[in-house]
Amino acid sequence: MKRIAIAVCVIVLVFAAAIIAQTAVQPKSGSVEQELIKLENELGNALAKRDAASINRLLADDCMGTESDGSVWDKAQFFEVVKSLDISSPVSDEWKVRVYGNVAVVMGRYTYKKQSAGHEVTGQERFTDTWVKRAGRWQCVAMHASEIAQK
Repeated sequence: MKRIAIAVCVIVLVFAAAIIAQTAVQPKSGSVEQELIKLENELGNALAKRDAASINRLLADDCMGTESDGSVWDKAQFFEVVKSLDISSPVSDEWKVRVYGNVAVVMGRYTYKKQSAGHEVTGQERFTDTWVKRAGRWQCVAMHASEIAQK
């Protein structure tokens, strides 16, 4: 169960980048919001490619995540899940970027498809990524994902 929860959070990161890339209104060029969008895109691409070096650069060493079931994971556990990801077809919307000095929050909703035990699984989740600017660069320090119940 914990492995599934971690996989869900990884999916959140991938689709957060897609959410930001699909926005109709782009922030001003050179803005902090634009920089965060670029970093979310880099992180999403790195996750899809399982690019450990890029993921390591974008996630803080103390990065952690929480899931809607209350489970918590750290960066090492996150890397274990990334190795087995098989995700596709993101459809993203309802995203927001908020900047508070050297801290920023990226939120949104996404619909995803992934392969699980040989079957295609779809779902929707809300996510929140928290970024902190340390030593002149932004790193993701916390993530949360909650599945949206299907009605």
